[in-house]
Amino acid sequence: GLVEALAAVLEHNDVGVALLSSERCCGMPKLELGDLEAIERLKEANIDELDRYARDGWDLTAVVPSCVLMFKQELPLLFPEDERVRRVAEAFFDPFEYLMLRHREGKLRTNFTTSLGKVAYQVPCHLRVQNLGLKTRDLLQLVPGTAVQAIERCSGHDGTYGVKKEFAAVSRKIARPVARQVDGAGAQHFTSDCPMAAQQIARVAESGPEPTHPLQLLRKAYGI
Repeated sequence: GLVEALAAVLEHNDVGVALLSSERCCGMPKLELGDLEAIERLKEANIDELDRYARDGWDLTAVVPSCVLMFKQELPLLFPEDERVRRVAEAFFDPFEYLMLRHREGKLRTNFTTSLGKVAYQVPCHLRVQNLGLKTRDLLQLVPGTAVQAIERCSGHDGTYGVKKEFAAVSRKIARPVARQVDGAGAQHFTSDCPMAAQQIARVAESGPEPTHPLQLLRKAYGI
């Protein structure tokens, strides 16, 4: 799974890992539906344990860009008076943002054992809006013999939009330009930080490889 891949990569880089004991959804699907009461209930279910970790000096992360965005940007905007939300936001990182910060400090292991070849990489919208740069691409390209083609275009899934029957056809139409680029890339791997976007594009694509999450690709590159 993705959590196991993230834990393996972090532990390979001498980073201690702990999992929340009772996490709930971050609330992003409810935000897209405008259900503010549900967002507050989910925030209250998560925030005390996250805040305890933040106050104890832990860095925080999640494997899905939408969840990272929710804790880093959306909840602080919705609950500006909640000091717990502020502390959690300050401690939250995208996984590849975090790993590239360690690389900048000379702490990232680059003893990769397996080339990834050519990788077609769709950059999720909820990652682009965080203005982090293309950290996933940059890290994967540290792997010898690896070239990453970044595709900065929406998959059309848009959270709950793509699973509603009245919007499904339009959603797939939006995905076609990305799918065509994946089909034309001739890549050994297709990846996106957003699992929903990756599955959507793979369904629309005609010949591209099945999606593999970037954390799983990084684990493969490390040979762990």
